[in-house]
Amino acid sequence: MPAIVCLGEALIDFVSSQFGMGLVQSTGFEKAAGGATTNVAAGVAVLGSDSGLIAKVGEDHFGEFLRQSLWDAGVNLDQFILTPDYATQLAFVAVDEKGVPDFSFHVKRSADQMLSVEDLSEDYIGSSQIFHYGSITLINEPVRAATLRAIEIAGDSGALISYDPNLRPPLWPDLDTAHEWICRGVELCDVIKVSEEEMTFITGEEGPAKGMRALWDMGPELVAVTRGGEGCYFFDGRYLGEVPGIKVPVDETTGCGDAFVAALLVQLLESERDVSDLEPDDLEEIFRFANAAGALTATGKGAIPSLPTRDEVRELLGLPKEDDW
Repeated sequence: MPAIVCLGEALIDFVSSQFGMGLVQSTGFEKAAGGATTNVAAGVAVLGSDSGLIAKVGEDHFGEFLRQSLWDAGVNLDQFILTPDYATQLAFVAVDEKGVPDFSFHVKRSADQMLSVEDLSEDYIGSSQIFHYGSITLINEPVRAATLRAIEIAGDSGALISYDPNLRPPLWPDLDTAHEWICRGVELCDVIKVSEEEMTFITGEEGPAKGMRALWDMGPELVAVTRGGEGCYFFDGRYLGEVPGIKVPVDETTGCGDAFVAALLVQLLESERDVSDLEPDDLEEIFRFANAAGALTATGKGAIPSLPTRDEVRELLGLPKEDDW
């Protein structure tokens, strides 16, 4: 069974081939496997750790493309479900001149939203050491109930619970509903990664010190705030740290946050310690690794094709390959 299990949306990103243009202006797109938790599962596998994905896609050309992409990345697909009853979600993505992605989703009742409690394997979830989820599967039923039940199973089994809110306002009926359910997700996790925008949306605070404290007070043991090319902040209730970003030539930024999360989870798994036992130096090393994974993903197009290997991350950080130790 995989050590790190992700649950969430699996979809197709059609990424604009014209950096710096919005969806209205873009004329060319490239197909890529996507979905935040899907990208995390692939990122974990590419980094050399065992990962699995719980998701539902359409039994169509796009669902098969997703299955093949994840298989190629090394993700366990025992709980990856293809259904003939619903279509795979399609998302069109353009990145503006500041590197901020703009999304448009095109399937109203997509397969990823139809994952149910009955689809879950308690043994699969309960054997994981880390369980990761996002907020997209908290939007609609039946996948909301499936997500909450999976979190419960993982928590009862002693897994570390990881959450990335991944705010996508167009998918929610309104921002009040989004805030309610995204906050519910915060209360259920041990580790959370947010962008600065998401931190402010959840807490109402703009400064990192107050915003991260407010998130930590909601329940997580470890809070990480990503800042794009500027790096990240982190807070564990004792120590507020900052790790600078790594400058790289940017092609497209869609999967950078997901690569960051994947690297963070791999490092937490390999630390073999509780989050509360990690010292500031340990956390700084972990987040330097996560920053490097996110930076390398920005140098390619499409999230999964751009995910870095462990050796690539270590090379960017100026560390020897592990085989050279």
